[in-house]
Amino acid sequence: MLSILIPIYNYNSYPLVKELHKQCTECRVDFEILCQDDASNEFLNENQKINSIENCNFSRNNLNFGRGKNINSLVEKSKFEWLLILDCDTFPTENNYIQKYISQINKDEKVVYGGIEYQKEKPANDQLLRWIYGNARESLSVEKRNVNPNRNALTSNLLIQKSVYISNKFDDSITKYGYEDLVFLSGLKKEEILVKHIENPTYHLGLETSLQFLNKTKTALENLKLILEKTSLQSSESKLLKVSIISKRLYLCSFISFIFKKTHREMECNLLSRKPSLLLFDLYKLGYFCTIKK
Repeated sequence: MLSILIPIYNYNSYPLVKELHKQCTECRVDFEILCQDDASNEFLNENQKINSIENCNFSRNNLNFGRGKNINSLVEKSKFEWLLILDCDTFPTENNYIQKYISQINKDEKVVYGGIEYQKEKPANDQLLRWIYGNARESLSVEKRNVNPNRNALTSNLLIQKSVYISNKFDDSITKYGYEDLVFLSGLKKEEILVKHIENPTYHLGLETSLQFLNKTKTALENLKLILEKTSLQSSESKLLKVSIISKRLYLCSFISFIFKKTHREMECNLLSRKPSLLLFDLYKLGYFCTIKK
């Protein structure tokens, strides 16, 4: 029936696995929970306890695969016809989380996304950028997600038929962090496979500090540049790509890069403050992307 796949990197996923196991057992379905650490070096003792839970397995890669290849590896190990892909730092918001997905399996949907939420309590001041961004750009209602079903989905809480996944798996060559979801979901769209959106969210618990998030954003943009050099990713799949292409056509990229170099430190001061501006964050991303492309 259901293989739950959790790629892990430097996070204790034992509480998540216990909750998923409890819910699957209550649903009385055949299931397995496969967790694979991608050569990280933290929480190994905690995650090893996953092997003591029935129908659950924890393993560790000797070398870092990257998130997409790690998920592909988990899919190869899975034995059931339905896959539920979950990030290691998520947690179901409701105790009928698995039951909701089982009902979608019975309707024979191909790909289903349940959404993501962030806890209402304001985090520490040095985590505000990630929290504000997540609430504004990721924690969307079903209605907003359906405006562009594949672009507004994430693979951090995704139910998918195994046959569909195998025909459209993650690109193994993308080993760095960033935009692997965009490539994967746009690939499904090209095959006319649209994501169905339902209200079945998980909390995103593992908030990075604002500085870590800013650095990861720059890494992701560098990865996007590499992706564009070797794939046919459409600009319509990303607002950033749309704006950068328009800027290029208007011969504005050099100017944007020049302004970014002059102002990036002032922008970073805001983004790392107690009142980070998402508009400024968008401008920062555009400026950095124009700079590395140039």
